[in-house]
Amino acid sequence: MKVLIVDGHSVLFGWPELRAMHDSRRIAAREHLVRLLTSYQDATAIKVIVVFDGRTPKAGDDSAPGGIQVFYSSQNQTADDIIERLVAKYGKEHDITVATNDTLEQQTVYSFGGSWMSVESLRTVLGDAEKDLRTRIKRHNASD
Repeated sequence: MKVLIVDGHSVLFGWPELRAMHDSRRIAAREHLVRLLTSYQDATAIKVIVVFDGRTPKAGDDSAPGGIQVFYSSQNQTADDIIERLVAKYGKEHDITVATNDTLEQQTVYSFGGSWMSVESLRTVLGDAEKDLRTRIKRHNASD
């Protein structure tokens, strides 16, 4: 199974439009990113997980049935800790790619057998998947 793990804050601060949104409406920026990633998962059947640094004492999983998995780190851990744990645990049995601009995180992911992409590469991948989906829908509608 292919899995994409997204370092949520790396994307929020790496994409200028999300950073601007995050500065004034933090929750809206997170929700927008989750919607984009959900569309990607729906279009590609690649399992998507996004991890955010949380602000609560307990870590949480805010996943909706059929949606992507959304994790928030606890007060005593970071999103990087969760990402590293996921890659260490599942990296040998699944094809895992992590989207992050954090150089140390990239090296750690690679050492656990995963691969990584920059957040700008993620933007390209999401855009390509959306274009491909639109093309498939047009072909399907034309064949009806």
